[in-house]
Amino acid sequence: MIAEQPQAARVARREMRGHTAVVTGAATGVGRAIALEFARRGVNVGFNYIELPGRDITAQALLTETALRACGVGVYSAACDVRNRDALEAFMGAAHAELGGLHYLVNNAGIHRDGALWRLPDKAWRDVVDTNLTGTFNCIQAVAPYFREQRYGKVVSVASHQAYMPGFGVSNYAASKAAVVGLTKSAAVELGPYNVNVNAVAPGFVRTELIDTLPPEVLEDAEKEAVLGRIGEPDDVAYLTVFLCSDDARHITGQVIFVDGGLTLH
Repeated sequence: MIAEQPQAARVARREMRGHTAVVTGAATGVGRAIALEFARRGVNVGFNYIELPGRDITAQALLTETALRACGVGVYSAACDVRNRDALEAFMGAAHAELGGLHYLVNNAGIHRDGALWRLPDKAWRDVVDTNLTGTFNCIQAVAPYFREQRYGKVVSVASHQAYMPGFGVSNYAASKAAVVGLTKSAAVELGPYNVNVNAVAPGFVRTELIDTLPPEVLEDAEKEAVLGRIGEPDDVAYLTVFLCSDDARHITGQVIFVDGGLTLH
């Protein structure tokens, strides 16, 4: 007769409500959708932003802050460049103090400066790599003391399908996002012993205001190549990101999860 194996004790799930998330670059686009999804779950939200040429990001940040507060959660927002380590550490400290803790980090801030590699200006390379890669590293480094001390935390970085399937003229962007994948896996190894999960999401083309800058034929090709036959919406990325920050995903770490409608299946 085979003896019954004792069942493992069920691990209690932490509720997200009342926790705090920092979402970088959340004044607009995908970052805004992620911040709002956290707020709908009762999570306090801190977010940073910077001004960009030709766009009134400060006004957009105020609208986002208003929408978040309408969800009944605490909000802290400030202008802060993720490339500036000292300013970023001050921002994280202020968010922690203002919102009563820090539990989730979403590295969403990112830029692109496209161009053929043989004529790509040095500044275009440095701006993209410094923002997308070094900025992500700075954010993880800034929250690591909080997460290690409380032995709990979730990090999700926004990579891109172009880290795996780059198109023409995105050498700087693709390289920066591929490096974010490597950083994600390394950070998962180093922070795992402190009960910190580190993952990345890799969106395909997503319908934001920036997508209007792409040639129409690029989007048409993307829709044809995606097995679902459509462009993603910001909420598609937001749902996955917030899931990875929940305890429903507590045993997932060091992974890159595509949210691209099957674009990378080809």
